[in-house]
Amino acid sequence: MPIYRCKKCGFVCEDAQTPINTQAACGRCGTPSTVYGTVYFVEELVKRLTIATRELQTLKAAAEAAAPHPAPASPGALTSAEQHAPLLQWFAARKIEAQFDYANVDTSGFFDDAAQRLGDNYALFGELIDRVRFAYRKSHSWVNLELGKLPQKDAQAINQLCRQLYEHTFFARYHYQKPEKIVRLTLQTAPAVRQFFDGGWLEWYALMCLLEHARERAAGFSCARGVKVVFPNEDLHELDVVCLPTGQPPICIECKSGEFRRDIDKYLRLRKRLDVDRSRFLICSADLTQEQAAGLSAMYELSFVNLQTLKDHLQRLM
Repeated sequence: MPIYRCKKCGFVCEDAQTPINTQAACGRCGTPSTVYGTVYFVEELVKRLTIATRELQTLKAAAEAAAPHPAPASPGALTSAEQHAPLLQWFAARKIEAQFDYANVDTSGFFDDAAQRLGDNYALFGELIDRVRFAYRKSHSWVNLELGKLPQKDAQAINQLCRQLYEHTFFARYHYQKPEKIVRLTLQTAPAVRQFFDGGWLEWYALMCLLEHARERAAGFSCARGVKVVFPNEDLHELDVVCLPTGQPPICIECKSGEFRRDIDKYLRLRKRLDVDRSRFLICSADLTQEQAAGLSAMYELSFVNLQTLKDHLQRLM
């Protein structure tokens, strides 16, 4: 049922008589108020509540980070303010405001597992990612994969992955036509899944690689994904994946599942503003060959890696 909230007196009321997106007089004070659909109204309330909660968590983390020599956060509590506090303090010491979404490192779901499956066998699963991403961008609701021309082992692996992704709700429907060897997938409409296929999977993959090496080699660490950083002149940037091993400078990974060459100069300036060594500021592209990554690293004061060289590079850093 349509609903409105008066901006003047705060009165909330249902209004079945007034069309959505038009104005009705407030039942309490008479002030004209816009009428919204109930679903839209509730979604907006949830968004504002989420933003307020995040701001409160950031303030709490800042207060905790102000304590002298904070202990490294426990790797097992990735979504806590305490885990993010060392990173928050590192940025604050450079007069940079860092804004975190703690849920971005929540590994209790299936995003991290799916990303590792895709990244560890990108040569085989890369086309699936591209097909799904293309379908989303063209507003298509389905994808058909013809597996008949593939080697039997590869076809079975792709089919098995699609079925598992469906079981974990990455697809709304899955059907395998065995005689024709065609996988029919109906896309999931949830924004989080669309963002995953649109490049989020690579951020998750980089995060899990960082966590693997940090847990094995670092005495402690703080990590985050999708960090918004605001410089003193109010310039806003977003860092895809960041890890701060105890006693070391941070490692920043920018993840690129599409074209990135036009952004090289932007990343050069960002690295210098953060004062991070070129070896610790990585541009990870799934489509680079090892020769291309080595060549770009020699040309620019950045480290370019692909999915095969990412882990080796991290091993050398920690």
